[in-house]
Amino acid sequence: MAGYIDIVCNLFTPFEVENGMTGLDDDFKAQVRMPEAMRGGVEIDDYLLMMDRAGIERSLLIAVRAGQPGLPQSFEVPYERVAEVCKAYPDRFSGLAGIDPTRGVDQLGELNMAVNDFGFVGAHYYPHWFGLAPDDQTLYPIYSRCLELDIPIMMQVGQNLVYSRDLRLPSVANPMTFDQVACDFPALKLIGIHLGVPWMDEMIAMAWKHANVFIGGDAYAPKHWPASFVHYANSYGQDKCLFGTDWPVISPERAVAEVTDLGFKENAKNKLMRENAKALFKLS
Repeated sequence: MAGYIDIVCNLFTPFEVENGMTGLDDDFKAQVRMPEAMRGGVEIDDYLLMMDRAGIERSLLIAVRAGQPGLPQSFEVPYERVAEVCKAYPDRFSGLAGIDPTRGVDQLGELNMAVNDFGFVGAHYYPHWFGLAPDDQTLYPIYSRCLELDIPIMMQVGQNLVYSRDLRLPSVANPMTFDQVACDFPALKLIGIHLGVPWMDEMIAMAWKHANVFIGGDAYAPKHWPASFVHYANSYGQDKCLFGTDWPVISPERAVAEVTDLGFKENAKNKLMRENAKALFKLS
């Protein structure tokens, strides 16, 4: 199967929901109009059927690290859990190592393990959960380790919504904070996911300026993608944009159908939906 690649996918089975490993409360699920039937989680086999119907060949699963362990509302999805799913379905899933900069040198060792032992293909960081913008010096050792391991790192840029009413976090990752990082690490592949909304022009500026900066089109239904991003991905930025859903926020079937409705040029759509991700994450 040579289908699409979803670069931003979260485990959302009943196990993750029951164990508080999603960060989503009932209010947010209602806000994004999540169907009642799936709010308790979706089993992997059922999600694979959704991927099949959407034409998605592979999804990149995040071993999320959201907040310092022990703090209220913080949670994580263990690397081992994601590795277990990837091992069970090696042709359909690849892992992304969640980053917690508060763990210091331990995080560096765990990143080695994720890539060398579990075969993870990239790293993932949530700036707002730690109150550290992408250009904070605390993250520089992690960037160096990603370079050594030859993996890209993606992170949420743009606004941070209220995913849980019990924890409101400020938006600390304006896409312009990529500028210094890209200057200091010109060989490090940086992916700004969640589009950078509401700073779409800033996100495009960073991707246009820096050869090593890319944009992930996820977390927002494609029919609501900013027109500037659609134009960029369909023209001079077609080598810099990648498709994602941020499942369970957007369902794979809806996302693919709405991308199709946007009327991309065939070559640009192929790069957005598959080829750019295949090259960036070195997927065979």
